Amino acid sequence: MAFDYQLHQTTSSSGVPEVDFSDRREMAPYLDLPQAMYVGAPGKHGYLRLGFEIDPDGKSILRDLDRRAPLIVQQALYFDKGMPEMPCVYILSSGGPNVEGDRYQQDITMNRGSFAFVTTGAATKLAEMTHNYSGLSQHIVLKEDSYLEFMPEPVYPCRHTRFISDTDIIIDPSASLFYSEIFMGGRKYYNGGELFEYDILSVCSHARRPDGTPLFREKFIIDPKMVNPRQLGIMGKYDVFANVIVLTSKAHADKIYEATTPFIDREHSLACGITHLPNDAGLLFKVLGMEPGPVKAVVREFLSKFRREVKGREVPEEFPWR
Repeated sequence: MAFDYQLHQTTSSSGVPEVDFSDRREMAPYLDLPQAMYVGAPGKHGYLRLGFEIDPDGKSILRDLDRRAPLIVQQALYFDKGMPEMPCVYILSSGGPNVEGDRYQQDITMNRGSFAFVTTGAATKLAEMTHNYSGLSQHIVLKEDSYLEFMPEPVYPCRHTRFISDTDIIIDPSASLFYSEIFMGGRKYYNGGELFEYDILSVCSHARRPDGTPLFREKFIIDPKMVNPRQLGIMGKYDVFANVIVLTSKAHADKIYEATTPFIDREHSLACGITHLPNDAGLLFKVLGMEPGPVKAVVREFLSKFRREVKGREVPEEFPWR
């Protein structure tokens, strides 16, 4: 199911955006206030602004940085052997798992010709909740000829988690974006397992051109109490779901599509599929699996096709500890 609501956002006296998902119909049962720290209290309202640009030597750098606890970003690193001139940025959190009443806002701007790789330092844990919910709003802008690989580590929802996210993308026709999300069914081995025992997971992504022309909108709401995710055609036997959005030119998208073969690998319990997004916006790639490692490997292989086509560069092997 999908509801076409606009995210309500205001700005606090400190200049930090305040995110409000209370108008989303699916969140109506979870608007009661936390009994401890209030919604958006200091330490519960994380804000991050990243701005990349090209310096006079032609190197892409993290020029603009603003952060509010518990979100943390330190200096950009240059460890990618395939693109050694590309800044690699880790988003960290000092607050542990996301808890009820948490609100997070992440803004990323890729200025003309800039490029970057952004990820998280560890998986995102969504703690058990009894009041309210945790919300994430993301605003990503890619200007002319810019390039971004945004690949966070998996999201782990615990029992009775309530989580909602909204990702708004503004992309120039000459820019390219690889955006991936990986969602676990829950903590698989904790206390006998708690797969799909969260209350609700609502995820929305949408994109438009700088002049406001809409490109696509995708929203999925998983409410295990209403619809069993184990049904055929939803998750079935699988425990892990990866959703990958590729926004690039039609020429690049067509070549990536032709180089990607959907499959169902019953021996290794993996499956993937690919389709075109509307308005020649790009591609949508989905992966199902039983464990995060193999799913991440399939996503990274797809990233290799993307980078090779768009940049003519190779993706190095993943670090063993990732």
